[in-house]
Amino acid sequence: MLPFKEFAVLFARAERVLDRLEAILPEAPPPPDWRATAFRWRKRAGRGYLQAIAHPHAIRLDELVAIDEQKHAIDANTRQFVAGLPANNVLLTGSRGTGKSSLVKAMLVKYAARGLRLIEVDKADLVDLPDIAEIVAARSERFVVFCDDLTFDAGEPGYKALKVMLDGTIAAASPNVLIYATSNRRHLLPEYFSENLETKHVGEEVHPGESVEEKISLSERFGLWISFYPFSQDDYLAAVAGWLGTFGVAGPRNKREAEARTRDALQFALQRGSRSGRVAWQFAKGYAGAAALRRKPARA
Repeated sequence: MLPFKEFAVLFARAERVLDRLEAILPEAPPPPDWRATAFRWRKRAGRGYLQAIAHPHAIRLDELVAIDEQKHAIDANTRQFVAGLPANNVLLTGSRGTGKSSLVKAMLVKYAARGLRLIEVDKADLVDLPDIAEIVAARSERFVVFCDDLTFDAGEPGYKALKVMLDGTIAAASPNVLIYATSNRRHLLPEYFSENLETKHVGEEVHPGESVEEKISLSERFGLWISFYPFSQDDYLAAVAGWLGTFGVAGPRNKREAEARTRDALQFALQRGSRSGRVAWQFAKGYAGAAALRRKPARA
């Protein structure tokens, strides 16, 4: 047995070593603030945690135009989910700027008071989906994991992690977690012309090749597909009018003013090379700001 003095010296050295280790080790991530309605999954020194979002982007369903069928489909699914009933993971695909992400955010606004919560996860962090599900598994709230603008290249680790999360493992899927993902690609992966050469004809039947089957296998794991399409001119102008009202711009006072506003909105869309809800929102925001500035009295 060591003498007491030698033991005290060793103990003091060990304390100094521990103090140095504590100084260089990363701090433990903060616990989730469950008072929040929206979160982001963040990483700190390789350790993930739920970061509360103080001011989520609040979009109401009635602010989104020209996508009534899509609103009905996702609203019905989300209503089932918050009621504790069976509901599907959702894949929203189609033209850019048509309201895919906004529709998911609108679900949070509508159902937050009934226990819906939103967790935004970047594609690079999809490998952490099991950890996220474990953190929220014991909570009474219902969590939508939101993956925005999701596309993969072959072999990415997040691709396999998402497949496993959607299809389940030997453990049952958590009943209070769903995945809502948006993408411009129906099957989430790039598609190549050469893959069509793998297609085989057996009698009158067409059998896709293995490459195509693999790509379809991910998207088909989503129980609900919601498709979005390019806006017509009338849809675009209706979106412009709706967003102008949201920004507090009164309707045109006469036919001349209405024609000028329509002309400006169409010219704006032509410059952007797109007619969509996003372009309508951008035009309305700029128009409303300029109108308010004109009404503001000049400083001396």
